[in-house]
Amino acid sequence: MIKKIILTPFQKFIKIESLSGILLLVTTLIALLWANSPYADSYQSLWQYKVGFSTPFFELQKPLILWINDGLMAIFFFLIGLEIKREFLIGELNSMKKIAFPLFGALGGMLVPVLFFLFLNDNPETLKGWGVPMATDIAFSLAVLNVLGSRVPLSLKIFLTAFAIVDDIGAVLVIALFYSSNIDLTLLFSAFSLLAILYFIAYKGFYSKYLIVGFGVIIWTLFLKAGIHPTLAGILLAFSVPVRQKVDTPEFINNLVEIADKIKNARITEDPVLTKEQIEEIDNLEYWTERYQSPLQRLEHNLHGWIAYFIIPIFALANAGVAFNNAVALDVQLITNLIICLVVGNSVGIPTVIFIAKKLKFIEVPEDIGVQQIIGVAFLAGIGFTMSIFISGLAFQDAPMYMDSAKIGILIGSFISAIIGFTILRWNTSKVPE
Repeated sequence: MIKKIILTPFQKFIKIESLSGILLLVTTLIALLWANSPYADSYQSLWQYKVGFSTPFFELQKPLILWINDGLMAIFFFLIGLEIKREFLIGELNSMKKIAFPLFGALGGMLVPVLFFLFLNDNPETLKGWGVPMATDIAFSLAVLNVLGSRVPLSLKIFLTAFAIVDDIGAVLVIALFYSSNIDLTLLFSAFSLLAILYFIAYKGFYSKYLIVGFGVIIWTLFLKAGIHPTLAGILLAFSVPVRQKVDTPEFINNLVEIADKIKNARITEDPVLTKEQIEEIDNLEYWTERYQSPLQRLEHNLHGWIAYFIIPIFALANAGVAFNNAVALDVQLITNLIICLVVGNSVGIPTVIFIAKKLKFIEVPEDIGVQQIIGVAFLAGIGFTMSIFISGLAFQDAPMYMDSAKIGILIGSFISAIIGFTILRWNTSKVPE
């Protein structure tokens, strides 16, 4: 019973991510069909349509696709920040013993594909795309694992999730260090000053979602104008959300019992409305319920649906549309390199680093995870859709030919990785007993 209570939230998370992966696939196909249809011009025109406002003192006008990539994706990164904080404090990354296995796997999944890219690339103009093959798409990869059902142990899904989170941390650091330029230190200092205020307020035990949103908009704008990619503001903002409740379980239960008794003893009318006493107790119930919930957990829970079913599919719709009929303008070498990096780089890098770390006794691999399963998940790690396309947009924002080539390489490489990973896990594993 205890095990079921502990695992149920994680299993719900897997279900959301799996459905998100399916929706992501559908919107990707729609984008590709739209971009290669007679209505291709409308596809390009829609995402390049400028939206914003202008005043004598301040101007903020961007194409719709940048509002999605810089604005909506900041909310996606905010959720990643919440997940990272939770995992480091109370989750699968809160001790060296727990973090070691996914950490070494993620190192192999980031470093080896990058080394492959640097070795294979001989075009100086595409060199800045080295960060593209280092990220894993958790939605797609978990969707594939979920299709396998009971053939995959839960510990393997936990490993893939923790691995992807460590991978995201690496991708965020790469974006911050290598894909930001022309930095305005004054604006950046202002943004960090506001973050420091939020951190101090959180440390003192105060939390307000309205304050987070208000500060968040200002910090996002400062990052944008400072030359740092504004999605990083989402990550840093998430760290200011407290994880602990304001009241513990015994205090909440005592108040809950007291409220229930008062509602039971309150005057009951025949009218379909509550009495004044009942309304007061309902207000008390809402007050204590809000204090009992973890702010971080509540925000993470509320955002997951929006991210999985709206923001990521919109991102895919706006970014995955590549015109294949414009093949003359594509860089075949970049496409091939990225396919190799995603498929071979991950499938070689992750198992190699894990097996070396295990041999040196740096890590312990769970008993129900075998060699074939590690290799299968290593191929699934080559599904680099969301973050890879995001990084390619930063790397080649001034070179549409390379950007389209990178997207095609990512799509083909991710598809091949998914097929091979699924096949290995399907034919080399048996159903796990209930």
